[in-house]
Amino acid sequence: MRNFILSTESTSDLPKNYLKENDIYCYEMGGMVGNDEFGGASGVELDTKVFFDRMRNGERTTTTQVNAVEAEEFLESLLQQGKDVLHLAFSSGLSGTCDNFINAANALNKKYKNQVYVVDSKAASLGQGLFVHFVNQKAQEGLSAKEAAQYAEEIRDDVCHYFVVDDLNYLYRGGRVKKSTAIIGNVLHIKPVLHVNLEGKLIPLKKVMTRRKSLNALVDFMESKFDGWSQDVFISHGDCEEEAKYVADLVTKKLGIPSEKIMLNHLGPVIGSHSGPGTVALFFHGRNKKED
Repeated sequence: MRNFILSTESTSDLPKNYLKENDIYCYEMGGMVGNDEFGGASGVELDTKVFFDRMRNGERTTTTQVNAVEAEEFLESLLQQGKDVLHLAFSSGLSGTCDNFINAANALNKKYKNQVYVVDSKAASLGQGLFVHFVNQKAQEGLSAKEAAQYAEEIRDDVCHYFVVDDLNYLYRGGRVKKSTAIIGNVLHIKPVLHVNLEGKLIPLKKVMTRRKSLNALVDFMESKFDGWSQDVFISHGDCEEEAKYVADLVTKKLGIPSEKIMLNHLGPVIGSHSGPGTVALFFHGRNKKED
């Protein structure tokens, strides 16, 4: 049984039923698609397919990081339940959200007896979700929030992220790749495989010439890195479920992972805004990312 409150953000892309069943609190990050707000203070939930179809039709998307005031209000509402809090934050390599949660925790820890611990996940999407999952599992052993935070920092570098996108322009708009890379890649139909490094930043690893080869390459990387520590595997996708299922079936075939140990879920609008429709991402526990 967990002895503290565990929280994260919607950038973890964890299904709502998972969050509810595991009593995990989630800060809803927000943004805009076209002229319409989603998440955040608006409280608007977008249908995934509608969101990605609007992106395909050329509507611009923007996202907002959690500011210091919002972070403090969220954490304070959790502290008022009378328990310590562990917050596992979206990668500091991709957003200033984590820093704002750290600053909020420092301020609150001067005011409250119960304490807030913030750990930078150095992760995104279901990579962040898998990180939360592993920490939550360990916390059931009766760890304190402080002990769970230490454990989180110990395993963080072993949560591996590999993903492919269908259109590099979305990564370019978000400042993740150079304009020249996006133009050349799209013209030549290059499908790069990317991963998240030790700093929580997106790094290209391999260039592949077809979509199917790029999906196969995800599992090839997993074969080279998988350590058997856990069979839990998470896969997220940008409205391309059949291709995500293809990757899941390949993971089962090549690595013997039972299908019931593989979680598939769509990208939320925050992560989806930057990676675009057609993204497929594979997450698992593997040999330390320092090897990449």
